[in-house]
Amino acid sequence: MDQPHGVTTGAPATALLEARNVSKRFVKRLDMAGRLAARMGANLREEVVHAVDGVSLAIPAGEVVGLVGESGCGKSTFGRVVAGIHPATEGQVFYRGQDVGSMNAAERAKATLAVQMIFQDPFASLNPRMRVSEIVGEAPLYHGLVDRAGYNDYVDDVLNRVGLDPTLKRRFPHQFSGGQRQRIGIARALAVKPEFLVCDEAIAALDVSIQAQVINLFMDLREQLDLTYLFISHDLSVVEHISDRVVIMYLGRVVESAPTEELFRKPNHPYAQALLAEVPRIDERHKTFVAIKGEIPSPLDPPKGCHFHPRCPHAFDRCKVERPVLREIAPGRHAACHLNDQPSV
Repeated sequence: MDQPHGVTTGAPATALLEARNVSKRFVKRLDMAGRLAARMGANLREEVVHAVDGVSLAIPAGEVVGLVGESGCGKSTFGRVVAGIHPATEGQVFYRGQDVGSMNAAERAKATLAVQMIFQDPFASLNPRMRVSEIVGEAPLYHGLVDRAGYNDYVDDVLNRVGLDPTLKRRFPHQFSGGQRQRIGIARALAVKPEFLVCDEAIAALDVSIQAQVINLFMDLREQLDLTYLFISHDLSVVEHISDRVVIMYLGRVVESAPTEELFRKPNHPYAQALLAEVPRIDERHKTFVAIKGEIPSPLDPPKGCHFHPRCPHAFDRCKVERPVLREIAPGRHAACHLNDQPSV
């Protein structure tokens, strides 16, 4: 069924987690001096950042969805809304078919534990004053997933699962390497027995060799614990390797969603085509890579119509005034582009 700004990509009837027309805006209010100046005729107004704009996405249990786009496109903000860290300005988030916003306290607590987030910076996301045993064990102890008698064994089991030596659990985060700290962050998320992990650039801050180890860990955990992932990244080669389906965002909106192999073989949306054309390939060593022309517009004042039209080589008059609907263009594939309505395309 069509939504006001597009369709819900995926399988809503079987979705573990679903976002429907989710928008998130951040408003910078005028201070007292600004309000006074505005009353006196100064051209001042509140600044509104349109971080996420009408995104609908359904993720079935067991799927790994890669969410990609340029910096500032809203993918991390969307991940935080899905994880319950930021409330949506508009729209709804559903967990197992139930609107999270209408849940009672017990249901919301269950949904909160079921959806966990792993952050980009493994140092900033860990409390430097807490030992690893407390970082990993505090939440399951508080929520009654383990009692005090089984606390130490439980923490040891979780650390073993992510490849950390349990004998180091009395140490503080600064005593570990970047890769080890990210494993601590993963252990903290796993400790509350989640079903869904939002991985926000979870390997971006790591060395390449460590990235490979963490990616393999994510894949192993998926098989062992039957996890579902929203894997947010700007690294298309990593997304291609780990994801079942790829969703591409541009300036707060989803522009294309497709199974990974199909998207990388033949992207539909002009932005997806430009983005994937920049991915280095071994068989294209002599290719000259050309960056997407222009800068991504400011989310403070996004363009009318299709957000990508100022940078799109195929833009025509309709693109400048009418927002394209995200619709199915082939089984399992969705795109938001007026070119799909053109007879010649």
